[in-house]
Amino acid sequence: MSARKDVEKVQEDRLNGESSAAGVKAWMWHRAKPFVPPWLVVGGTGILSVPATLAWEGSAFTGVGLTLASVGLTATTWFAARSTGAQRRLHSAITVAAGTSWFTCSALAGPWTGPLPTLYAIGGGAIALSWNIRQVMRHNPDSTGSESSGLLDAIGLSKLRIGAPKVTETGQVLAAYALPKGGTTEEVTKALPELESALDLRPGAIRIERDPESHRRGTLVMVPTDPLAGARWYPGPSAPGGSIAEPLVIGTYDDTTALVMSLLTGVHYLIAGETGSGKTEAAMDILSEVLTRKDVAVWLSDPVKRGMDLGGIFPACDWVALEPDDVESMATAVMQATPARAEWLRRHGYRKWVPECADRQTSRDHSCQQNGACGCEGMPFLVAWFEEAAEAFARLDEELFKQAANQIRATGACLVFSLQRPSHDQMSTTVRAALPSALVFGMDERDEMLALPSDVLNAGAHPGQWGAGYPGYCYLAEAGMPVSRQIAPARTFRNDPVVLEWVAATFADVRFGSAGEVMAGVATAVAGAAYANRGALAVQAAGAGEDALEDDHEEERDMDPEDADIDPSQELPGSQEGDHTPLVPADTRPDLTAEEAREALEVLLDEWLEQGRRTVTPADLVAYSEEIGRKETWIKNAVRDMRETGRLVPDMNAKKPGTYKIQPRERALANA
Repeated sequence: MSARKDVEKVQEDRLNGESSAAGVKAWMWHRAKPFVPPWLVVGGTGILSVPATLAWEGSAFTGVGLTLASVGLTATTWFAARSTGAQRRLHSAITVAAGTSWFTCSALAGPWTGPLPTLYAIGGGAIALSWNIRQVMRHNPDSTGSESSGLLDAIGLSKLRIGAPKVTETGQVLAAYALPKGGTTEEVTKALPELESALDLRPGAIRIERDPESHRRGTLVMVPTDPLAGARWYPGPSAPGGSIAEPLVIGTYDDTTALVMSLLTGVHYLIAGETGSGKTEAAMDILSEVLTRKDVAVWLSDPVKRGMDLGGIFPACDWVALEPDDVESMATAVMQATPARAEWLRRHGYRKWVPECADRQTSRDHSCQQNGACGCEGMPFLVAWFEEAAEAFARLDEELFKQAANQIRATGACLVFSLQRPSHDQMSTTVRAALPSALVFGMDERDEMLALPSDVLNAGAHPGQWGAGYPGYCYLAEAGMPVSRQIAPARTFRNDPVVLEWVAATFADVRFGSAGEVMAGVATAVAGAAYANRGALAVQAAGAGEDALEDDHEEERDMDPEDADIDPSQELPGSQEGDHTPLVPADTRPDLTAEEAREALEVLLDEWLEQGRRTVTPADLVAYSEEIGRKETWIKNAVRDMRETGRLVPDMNAKKPGTYKIQPRERALANA
């Protein structure tokens, strides 16, 4: 309860108290007691002066002694009050000097001599009353604590009231604050850099924990020294052989508590951070934790680095995609997995994925047969990890991806997309909206608003302050987590590729060897040989395969049917006439306007309809980007517009997401 509310309660108790003469007398005496001591001191000084004058009146020696004692007591008071405020120090010294001087004169000449009685009555009363006034002014019920007016005025928060600070066991300093009516916490958040500068603290040393029931109140959390300084190496699996339902320990917060990820509640994740910010080592931490659990399978896409950092873990993954076409196949398989996984859960009596789903089904309560336990193979949790995810985003239909991401969460799958810059040209807002959780490292401050939710940024999170200079520093904004925790800085463990190799070798017999029959069926239908040969490819990419095996795999996957009769041992023929002639000579290619380019796409769709073609994908249209002089992004936007006008309609029966039925131009115009 605030000080104002305490005062109002006391006043109400007084009004409701006893109203008799005895009650009034008791109340008056109770109120007067705190102000009596100064008057007792003044009265005691006057009384003691009587025996003093009877003993020492007219004694020169006593006069010298009392004078020296007066000076000594005054000096002692002045030096003893150095730790107090300047006003209290001066007030105390004047009080002692005046009292000892009057007592000396009274002891030598008598307290009734000359002006001494008048000085006693006026001066003594004034001194006692001055201490009473000081005592009254010391208690201000309108204040919530120390105002630090000079500092707060300097940063534009003169009306902010800050309570007495408290130091926690972890070295944090907590101080409650309150704003006047009409003030909001956003004012304090914006002033945090100035406050840190005024206190000469490091950037990010102060953050705010809001009062969930008030716009005006909250707590300032100050961490003067950086507890995250100094890297800590990954200590090993936190729950080896346990379930993926148990949290993954990947680092520490600045209050020394563990930084954990809960994949079942976090749903899908964006991992973002610029080069050197520690994003790759965080991936090692997370994958090391995931692949030591017994009920999970990992699909990993790494088309850019191709195993330079994560190669050690490839043999432990169910599927590794390194080529752009394989990345597209993996993304497509994930998007098409929802119906199959949901059907398996329904047939076995589960409303959502739980760890028991990964085991062989030996319970009558979870059987797809009526006459007893079915004994079906379980369905492990799936982590689909897309490293350098811009490659995957470029090949996804955004609307279908968003729909699939929202539906697959309940079936036991977590999607992780890692990239350096979550900017508009790398990832659209539609895709970002399907990723409710984020692990964000140092980055360009211009990209912050796409990496973290607005309420987290408004509360004080600022990954732009780190850049690449603080590797491992991060914010974890997980679905369902309080904002006060999402803005707490943390640091992931240091890690090494050797740990990944150890995890892959040590826990091979603990975890599931594959994603299960359900996902194998989906992946095989989508990717074919790319999924069937995934084990050999993973071993090769991790550096454990044979060159001949890699050559055989590449030949099988990349062989064009038209080249099937070519003998690779024979030299290729020389240049033939017309080999270097462009299909459309450069000097005759037209520069189309936006309207003409759109009409070119419309004509292309008309021609395909006339030829009997009924479906199309964005990739089919992108293939003509050079001919119409437009970039891929422009064509994808045009596809979106055609979808809105009804020219293209999603084909729900197609095996490949992002397939559209072509509608005649006249029908689309009529529907519009």
